Amino acid sequence: MPALAPLHPQIVHFVIALLFCGVVFRWLSLVNRPRLAFTAPAAVVLLLTGTAAAVLAVQSGTAAHGPVERVPGARAAVQDHEEWGHRTRNIFLGVALLEIVALAVPRTRYARYQRAVLVASGVVGLAGAYALYQAGDKGGDLVYDYAGGVGIRSGDPADIGHLLTAGLYHQAMADRRAGKAADAAQLIGELAQRYPDDTAVRLLTVESLVEDKHAGRGALAALKWFPATPESRFLRLRVGLLRADALAAAGAPDSAKLLLQTMSGEFANNGAIRDRLAKLK
Repeated sequence: MPALAPLHPQIVHFVIALLFCGVVFRWLSLVNRPRLAFTAPAAVVLLLTGTAAAVLAVQSGTAAHGPVERVPGARAAVQDHEEWGHRTRNIFLGVALLEIVALAVPRTRYARYQRAVLVASGVVGLAGAYALYQAGDKGGDLVYDYAGGVGIRSGDPADIGHLLTAGLYHQAMADRRAGKAADAAQLIGELAQRYPDDTAVRLLTVESLVEDKHAGRGALAALKWFPATPESRFLRLRVGLLRADALAAAGAPDSAKLLLQTMSGEFANNGAIRDRLAKLK
């Protein structure tokens, strides 16, 4: 069902919520306390609904995995996630069958076995809950470690651009922290080439001139693109801090200090301003 592919994240969250709650409610229902009587019918509804959602989750995941699996290095993670997803579905299909049997038993001569069937449902449900946890954990690894589905779920090219932007930015920051200033500058230059009119990218380019290339004068020249007093309060702070950093890098610490002192009037107790002033003393 290709139409289900974009809905996979939503369906999966319903599966997790319904089935975990269903297993908990099933065990609470076995306590035989009057105040917990509601948990018995609630467990049936949650487990049957959650199992149906698990079937849909497997179908939607299968429909969505193709583009993710083709990402270099992601195939094993995709397969691991799918295996646990199938395992979870199969276990809870067994749980659903036991729940249906428990509903039917009172109408037969085997009514005395209803509690045993419900206990069996609870035990198998615990195994299913473990499999569900593993499937969710592997899905999290796929999304957060391999960017599986990120930027491509909607099919909107703009979202793929967001993914590329995030990847270039985070890798640049990692390179900078590792002391690879030239690599960081190269990645930020790639961003600037792709998105030359994006304000955030322009600011990042100025920051790179200061942090990676130590080109204070170049940064000051790049800042001329911005108005002296931007309308946005965020931009006033960001541009002001960058201008102060550029002045300091260009060998004008007194000018940088004067600018920061002026900014402290509008941005009182701002930690970034305070830290920069401390470094310039």
